[in-house]
Amino acid sequence: MVSSPARLVSRQSLSLPSGLGWNSLELPNSQLFGTDGIRGKAGDLLNAPLATQIGYWAGQVLKQHYATMGPVLLGQDSRNSGHMLASALAAGLTSAGLEVWNLGLCPTAAVANLSSAVGAMGGIMISASHNPPEDNGIKFFGPQGTKLSADIQQDIEQALRGQRIPHCIGDSTWGQCHTRPELIEKYLDCLRDPFPGLNLNGLKVVLDMAWGAAAGVANRAFANTAADVVELHGLPDGDRINVNCGSTHLAPLQAAIREYNADIGFAFDGDADRVIAVDAQGRVVDGDYILYFWGKTLKEAQRLPEDLIVSTVMANLGFERAWQALGGSLLRTKVGDQHVYAEMVQRGAMLGGEQSGHILCHHYSLTGDGILTALHLANLVQQVGGSLAALVDQSFQTYPQRLKNVRVEDRDRRKNWQTCDLVMQAIAQAEADMGSTGRVLVRPSGTEPLIRVMVEAEQRSVVDRWTDHIADVVQVNLAS
Repeated sequence: MVSSPARLVSRQSLSLPSGLGWNSLELPNSQLFGTDGIRGKAGDLLNAPLATQIGYWAGQVLKQHYATMGPVLLGQDSRNSGHMLASALAAGLTSAGLEVWNLGLCPTAAVANLSSAVGAMGGIMISASHNPPEDNGIKFFGPQGTKLSADIQQDIEQALRGQRIPHCIGDSTWGQCHTRPELIEKYLDCLRDPFPGLNLNGLKVVLDMAWGAAAGVANRAFANTAADVVELHGLPDGDRINVNCGSTHLAPLQAAIREYNADIGFAFDGDADRVIAVDAQGRVVDGDYILYFWGKTLKEAQRLPEDLIVSTVMANLGFERAWQALGGSLLRTKVGDQHVYAEMVQRGAMLGGEQSGHILCHHYSLTGDGILTALHLANLVQQVGGSLAALVDQSFQTYPQRLKNVRVEDRDRRKNWQTCDLVMQAIAQAEADMGSTGRVLVRPSGTEPLIRVMVEAEQRSVVDRWTDHIADVVQVNLAS
């Protein structure tokens, strides 16, 4: 239940708590909340003083927005900095008078799912998703297991910056922190609920758990399905999370598919909210394919309102045209599952996701869950005879698409890249050359100091030429 909007007042009218180290807190000028929460290098941007402040002010803002006084759940992936940030967040939250339940190592979807299931005020996941081990992040969920709205995130950030402060800091009640790893069993039950008696007998499955949050959960989710499961990178390891493995580095999974003559493989990212599949031939089955397969199944069952799938600007033209050929429609949003979710809610859509492997199906979950998606795809493959490769053969051909990242450390240059005339001229030249046979997408990353250049066209040579040219222009004019 949502209460009335938070009443915020100016910093000057309040006496701030002296024990929270406000004066020592240094914040960047740019916005803290990005595409998926707050993310940065652990110990640099994301340090203990900041995390304590985030916990305190998030607690105060959550109390203003939500009527429930349930606990706040904390989860984390395997990064070495996770325990430090969890302790600091818990200190801030309990200072705000809230009870904290620490789940420990778990997927992001477990925090979202359990926040709703146990009547929590909200949840916080400590993870930088697919980023390298030295990074970390903090993302929030509300009582219903959905990510916090942009307005509530803005309230938290404004409180952090001392611009507007929730009028509730005079509380003298202290919260308690409890360790609750046993709740992961409840999450596992929720994963299994859609598949009573799931039988994957005869299916050989490889799971790449990326040394991250999927470890100890994904393998258990498949344990009672009779599938022959091979595990890769299946222990939590903060030094190696996402390093040359998982959903952004598929070579080890492809090699394991060949070595074990497997039928299907799944690669998760560090917090297991996304998944990429690989078929028996080693072909990559990304979120576009998964949305197509899942969408077709729901459409045939008349469970897909308006035959609509919501995806992002990254969705492949081959997928879009194949889905349209089936009578479906595809709606594109900005990159980020929060934008997909918002559009799904607005349109009443039941299926959406991203090419990167974030899949949201509101029949089963309100947030991306890579393990749930893997179970659904494995179940579908088994129903059609055990061959993901056959499903791919019968689906569509993707247009050649290439993504090239240019590291741009200057935040202002990343944010205002469109003011660079030479970059805009390069994009216009590419678009004029390709016409209706291709497209260009240039955007700053919401999670890393990168500008992403993507070109898609019917001909690979055209894709490579324009991707390299635009990326070079970005490198010279924005990164130098």
